[in-house]
Amino acid sequence: MLLPSSATAQRQVLAERPVPIDSTDPVALMVSRLDLNRYKETIKGLTQFGDRRAGTDRNKAAIDWIEAQLKSYGCTNTERITYEHLQFARPPVAPPAGATGDAPRPNPAVAGSAAAARRAGPPVASGGGRARGIRTRTGVNNDSMAQPDQKLRELNAQPSTPGEREQVFCTKIGTTRPDEMYIIGGHMDGIGWGEAANDDGSGTALVMELARIFSSPDVHTERSIRFILFNNEETGLNGARAYVQQREAMQGIESPAGSGKYPEPKWLGMIQHDMMLYDHGMPRADGTMNPEQRPEADVNVEFQMNSKKTLESQALAWAFHAANARYATDYPAQVGPHMTNTDSGPFQDIIASISLRENERGTQTGSGWSPHWHQPTDLFSTYSDKDFRLGLNAAQTTLGAVAKLVGAALK
Repeated sequence: MLLPSSATAQRQVLAERPVPIDSTDPVALMVSRLDLNRYKETIKGLTQFGDRRAGTDRNKAAIDWIEAQLKSYGCTNTERITYEHLQFARPPVAPPAGATGDAPRPNPAVAGSAAAARRAGPPVASGGGRARGIRTRTGVNNDSMAQPDQKLRELNAQPSTPGEREQVFCTKIGTTRPDEMYIIGGHMDGIGWGEAANDDGSGTALVMELARIFSSPDVHTERSIRFILFNNEETGLNGARAYVQQREAMQGIESPAGSGKYPEPKWLGMIQHDMMLYDHGMPRADGTMNPEQRPEADVNVEFQMNSKKTLESQALAWAFHAANARYATDYPAQVGPHMTNTDSGPFQDIIASISLRENERGTQTGSGWSPHWHQPTDLFSTYSDKDFRLGLNAAQTTLGAVAKLVGAALK
């Protein structure tokens, strides 16, 4: 059920809901506007463009669609960042020690003699953290024939070419502190010859749904919020790096002077969303996965413990943990110190930066906990309502936390 945007009308509807919501808490009312079916529909809309690989026409078409959707939500001040991208995709990440698969790759952590490997200690995942338990092969599918759906294979057939890239964002302008803002991001590009439904349609749709709710005319915030859908994440975080390079020096500068307008408000924090749906546990001994979501499924909130803004990022992560405890309906949050390999990375030494995920990125996703990662099976039809609901709970977590941080109110 979609709730009306009017706060007064919404309170009338809440009285009929089976689960009571604190109608005196504007944040709770905003969180209640998140809807599982709308979230699924937005992900489904993104999958019409296949894997949305950067440097293709399908990627450009997806950007146009995202921008049109944002405008339809009332987030009309959309902008685009343009940058040049000249390199191709980064090579697949080597599997952890002991991984299985038909194309094993060398692992530097166990290179050389057995004695040298023992001296080196247990393998450490990208971003830190020690991998444990059963691990299986990970990598990027680059074989078009691995996709059995001919229509999808044809949709994804155009190869990536270097050149000009674009990415779109819109901004909720704060009423009393328009010169300060939080950045909420996800990356809209994907790879692997599937639909990139989870990586990162799930994060993109989450950001878009938050933009929809914060753009409602009865929602007011003291501080500003930017909703950005990065491009070229899969080639090395290039879209996020371009954003930082182009706009970091613009922070907090009023333009034109005396106008009260800030093209780039001062950054207070960056929150990235990347792969939100699949938490089925570690692989079994034979490398297969449990088809059902694990009972302990949770929302992983990560910061990077060796960044220059560790303390600020950790504090932001715990604020999200608290918001999850109050506003998420089904799944708890877990805070971890090994944020890595996503668009919050270029921000982590500048401002408080965290990422929300389905699993720990380095130690779990990197060990094969997400078997559809960069694969032809990353399709909308692959995931169950429980999987989509996990993503919705991440949206509830972010909405609740950010609403508190920006001083959101319903009027």
